[in-house]
Formats: sequence, structure tokens, C-alpha cells
Amino acid sequence: MERHRRCLRLFFLPGYSPDLNPDEFLNQGVKTNAVGRQRPGNKTELLHNVRRYLWSIQRRPQKVRRSFHHPSVRYAA
Repeated sequence: MERHRRCLRLFFLPGYSPDLNPDEFLNQGVKTNAVGRQRPGNKTELLHNVRRYLWSIQRRPQKVRRSFHHPSVRYAA
């Protein structure tokens, strides 16, 4: 890190800080859209729903980028 200090900017976060973690915004989308809308009947269905949602997100990178627009996670953009 020392060698690249001009290119890096470190952010030290608390051990548990979901409001500062862009992944949590994306995870909320999974919980809401893959699990919440279509209640799975079993584990296989749950996995299918989650994978289908994540594959759809892969084809829409703008949706992933929006996870970084919230004021509390803009530092990571």
C-alpha cells in the first residue's frame, strides 16, 4: 500500500456497518426481489429465485451502479 499511496484512499469502517456497505444495498435488492416477492416453497426454489435475480442483475450493470449512489456509500464509487 505504501508504494501506491498516491493511488489509494483507505476508509476504515466499524466492524459492523451495513449502512456504509454498498453490498448491503445490493443484498437488500436480492431480499426484496428474489425472496420477498416470490416466497419459495423449499430450498431449491429459493436458490433458483436468488440465482435468477442475480443473473438478471449481471445483465444490468446500471442497477449495480445505483447501489453506490446512496450518500452513505458514495465514498466507494
